[in-house]
Amino acid sequence: MISEPGRPGATRYVLFDVDGTLINAVDNQRLVWRTWAERYGLEPDEVYRVALRTRPMETFAQVAPDQDPRECLAALHELEDEDVRSGTYTAFGGASELLNALPPGAWALVTSNYEHRVRGRFTRTGLPVPKVVVDAAAVEEGKPSPVPYLQAAARLGARPEDCLVIEDAPSGVQSGLSAGMTVWGVNTPEAIDGVHRHFGSLGEAVRDILAFASGPHPHRLEGSATVE
Repeated sequence: MISEPGRPGATRYVLFDVDGTLINAVDNQRLVWRTWAERYGLEPDEVYRVALRTRPMETFAQVAPDQDPRECLAALHELEDEDVRSGTYTAFGGASELLNALPPGAWALVTSNYEHRVRGRFTRTGLPVPKVVVDAAAVEEGKPSPVPYLQAAARLGARPEDCLVIEDAPSGVQSGLSAGMTVWGVNTPEAIDGVHRHFGSLGEAVRDILAFASGPHPHRLEGSATVE
């Protein structure tokens, strides 16, 4: 059994990834990258496969090395901003219940996206926005570096070992683990390497996340999967 960090009696905090964890944006991301690829005469599916595993500037270097990466990024940002205004978004089941039940000041968002887009998506899906949002502009090193999650903890006044990270992607899981935090995975059919616990959906994890946040000790409640 993989042990979880934590101090008996300490205040607990929950740090959430956004896309793929709280907001279902897969179709939106695929459409944005398809439109971007078509602008540059590229094969959309191949571009999207690269984009899934790299950051935008790295994606441009691989799929459009003859293009100005700054212009590529500006075009991508334009499409993403338009998608926030006009795209269709849904929150994962349990997201609203969970976020509205957490005490203010006890949770934060840690995203590789930009805060204005997160706020736009949350407004459209009716989700509350916490005081602390660590976005792509807030850090020089993104996930899988521990920096984003460590910054969120610092802004909350939390110790890393008292934080629970909720993630759906390997880079985010590595980021949380490197920061010395408890990491639970959601919304994936199989457990991501390294997670302390795995849930097939966010909804399945709601009860345990709230228990973690309110309890003085780590909780392993019936019905949850613990990674052995």
